[in-house]
Amino acid sequence: MGRAESRTRPLLAVRLAILVRPGAATTRVGGEHDGALVVRVTAPAEHGRATTAALEALADALSLPRRAVTLVTGATSRRKVVALDLPASDAPALHGALERLRAG
Repeated sequence: MGRAESRTRPLLAVRLAILVRPGAATTRVGGEHDGALVVRVTAPAEHGRATTAALEALADALSLPRRAVTLVTGATSRRKVVALDLPASDAPALHGALERLRAG
């Protein structure tokens, strides 16, 4: 698909609350805590490394390109809000993937 075609496709911007748990033994996305999707990362919570690792892990878990996952709020907090930008036609698949991840 060319650049012109991708600009004309309807886009969906989804906001998602996540809880980052830095310093975990393994990087893993799954589970829910107080309404937020839990993202465990091996990176430490220093100099934004855990945030970067969490965004990468979330993109990977949802089969999205990294550029489609952006931080909205919570740069220095474990609770964050991220934006997921994707074609509107991918909404049902995203919904299913989020439900599976929240179930753990």
